[in-house]
Amino acid sequence: MSFLVSLLVLSALIFFHELGHYFAARAMGVYVQVFSIGFGRKVASFHKWGTEWKIAIIPLGGYVKMKGQDDADPTKKSYDDDSYNVKTPLQKIFILLAGPLANFVLAFVLYFVIALGGPNILSPVIGNVVKDSPAFVAGLESNDTIRSINAIPITTWKEMAKIIENSQGSLTFEIERAGFIEHKVLTPAITETTNMFKEVIQKKMIGIGSAGVSHKLELSASETLSYATEQTAFASTLIFTGVKKLIVGEVPAKELGGIITIVKLTSDATDAGWMSVLFFAALISVNLGVLNLLPIPALDGGHIMFNLYEFLFRREVSEAIMIKLTIAGWVILFGLMGLGIYNDINRLMG
Repeated sequence: MSFLVSLLVLSALIFFHELGHYFAARAMGVYVQVFSIGFGRKVASFHKWGTEWKIAIIPLGGYVKMKGQDDADPTKKSYDDDSYNVKTPLQKIFILLAGPLANFVLAFVLYFVIALGGPNILSPVIGNVVKDSPAFVAGLESNDTIRSINAIPITTWKEMAKIIENSQGSLTFEIERAGFIEHKVLTPAITETTNMFKEVIQKKMIGIGSAGVSHKLELSASETLSYATEQTAFASTLIFTGVKKLIVGEVPAKELGGIITIVKLTSDATDAGWMSVLFFAALISVNLGVLNLLPIPALDGGHIMFNLYEFLFRREVSEAIMIKLTIAGWVILFGLMGLGIYNDINRLMG
């Protein structure tokens, strides 16, 4: 069941990505020959609006085949009025950007739906207290609920952590313990820890962990829009940062995950409920949008790069260079996919 959910989630995200390309191409007067979810041998298909819509056997991507565009052979071109090749560089860039943009829009919609359903968020309830830490010395205990810091009301663990990290000097905590209110004064200490990219960093902390207690966020109409916008922006920034760190070597290549990791995480999200599936789908949608913008010739970002060159220098990239870069792009892309699957198998084998 979880595998089926993973397949449906991935297929839906790919569908919306390619749908962005499709509508943009049609808007620019380009004839779309094939709209495919998956690669390889055709499983099912139908013809509508002059396009063949099909599902292929390998569900690891998809494509929109436009008249005059063939990644397998960049030299195959058409100069008919409804061909991709006769469009201006800016029109082509619009078509190429529409796919990733569709993924960002879809992520926003998913986060908006999550906001309407009342997403769960960690409450500021203390779990473990590290011995000899500022919290331990000040007398904070497990199951204490933090109500305010320096008279600033606290409703989530994230709010509390942000105040601690940006603090200057001592902090006054108002806590609730067994129905009674107490005040504790402590000074955060710079502590060595690891971030979400598993990098060793130093930040101000007080030595407490979450008790894992959560509550639903009750959001107004404006707060719902803000939540969806902030989450989409945060996910985009997170993935851009992660990709940058992988490229420059700040994060080891062994952290890269592949399709097996995606299936496993979707499975875990399915077990946790529909809200978790929506969260994960939104994150993967942003991921697809970001990765397709990378300047790799086999991806949208690579084609955008070629069109920017044509726009700036008023001439197309030579066919010889185009072919070499496209082949290099496919090698890089399949190499990354292979590395992701290799890492997945290593994780499964421990």
